Amino acid sequence: MGIKVELGKKIKRMRLNRGLTQEQLAEMIDVSQRTLSGIEIGENFVTAETLDKLIKALNTTTEELFATSHLKPANDLVEEIIDNIQYIAKNPTKLNILYNVTKSLTKE
Repeated sequence: MGIKVELGKKIKRMRLNRGLTQEQLAEMIDVSQRTLSGIEIGENFVTAETLDKLIKALNTTTEELFATSHLKPANDLVEEIIDNIQYIAKNPTKLNILYNVTKSLTKE
């Protein structure tokens, strides 16, 4: 997957996590909703000016926006998940939350 698609997905994820519609974010960064849609699907790439506005509107940093630490090999991810589970297992409340999250991810 190319950088335009990856960045677009990240922008969309951040927008949704902040409870913003495309229309709201587009207005905040002074672009059309169609332009933002193109950015989010990887059809368009952001200009430096729009990127600066996105960072401010999404209350994020350049580092967070371009972070690719989630793009690790599957074996590395599994090892980290197991380490996290072992840590979380010490806290019954967090373990219950993790159980519910994993249960919801396995439903189709």
